[in-house]
Amino acid sequence: MQVSKGVLKAKMLEYFRRIEESGEELIVTDNNQPVLRIVPIRTRRPAREVFADVRGRVAYHGDILEPTTSEWPET
Repeated sequence: MQVSKGVLKAKMLEYFRRIEESGEELIVTDNNQPVLRIVPIRTRRPAREVFADVRGRVAYHGDILEPTTSEWPET
């Protein structure tokens, strides 16, 4: 999303709410040149929460510590 300084000044709270809801960044322009980037602060979630829906559903058959050099030849 992109907006000029003048439009942002007039509708700042509206844009801030939109950014909070969508998670999208906002680029602010001055004379059609980007001058600022406004991004929402994202809270970090623990890995156990992020992967909770797949916990116990993924299985790996083999030695997970085995080198993979045969699968990935050197370039």
